[in-house]
Amino acid sequence: MAQSPRPFRFGVNMLSPAPVDEWRAKCQRAEALGYDVITVADHLGMPAPFPALVAAAEATERPRLGTFVLNTGFWNPALLAREVATTDALTGGRLELGLGTGYVQAEHETAGLRWGSPRERVDHLLRTVEELDRLLGSDAHQPQALQKPRVPLLIGADGDRMLRITAEHADIAAFTGARTLEGGTLVPVTAEELDARVAVHREAAAGRKEPAELNLLIQVVSVTDDRAAAVAPWLPRIPHLTERQVLELPIVLVGTVEQIVEQVRAQRQRYGFSYLTVLEPAMEAFAPVVAALRGE
Repeated sequence: MAQSPRPFRFGVNMLSPAPVDEWRAKCQRAEALGYDVITVADHLGMPAPFPALVAAAEATERPRLGTFVLNTGFWNPALLAREVATTDALTGGRLELGLGTGYVQAEHETAGLRWGSPRERVDHLLRTVEELDRLLGSDAHQPQALQKPRVPLLIGADGDRMLRITAEHADIAAFTGARTLEGGTLVPVTAEELDARVAVHREAAAGRKEPAELNLLIQVVSVTDDRAAAVAPWLPRIPHLTERQVLELPIVLVGTVEQIVEQVRAQRQRYGFSYLTVLEPAMEAFAPVVAALRGE
């Protein structure tokens, strides 16, 4: 019997530092617009994730709070476990932990941290996941009466090995819809290439009792009657894709609200993406789509 699609969830990834009153106001605005998750990235020059999430929790009541995603190479597993446990407690159990390997070498160099090979970065992420399970798992040195579910774990993945790790460990499998070039530049993959990435995850996750929730990070949102004009500025940056291919990219939502709503529904049917995250600059533009799909 085919499974019913997961209900939609929508997140917004906050990128811009702000004084406390402004930070509170934009988190409250995200809640008022209906977003289910407020997340914070982990890049130098952006807000520090854990204190920013604690402040977001104090300003809001309903949304969950997430890291999207931590550069795991920035973090020692034992110290990260302390941050996670404290933040989960101070947010009232609303934390969702997102992890990734990191993809910007210059940030690691600026921070004085070693930039390992891809294999080494994946090894470190896997060790971190296993150590967090050991330190924070429901049976981690606690009487049964005090045990509680582990903080939900999101892992951002693209390569085959990372997709297998995600299939084994993550509650939420996050896809970027892009590949990383040397230097940290992200280049979108076609809709068909993303089919192949999702297929690798599904095959690796075939034995799971509960399928992971699938997340997609949306890069472009534009509510417009002229789709071609909206994507025209992007075409010189991605010359390997035609205008038609750009408009078909799952990470590009361009059109009227009704067209975007139908695209989001179609992508859930095709790929399984029920949890969509938009970047902070698109928070207002995407809000009518959130409203239209609430509860589906």
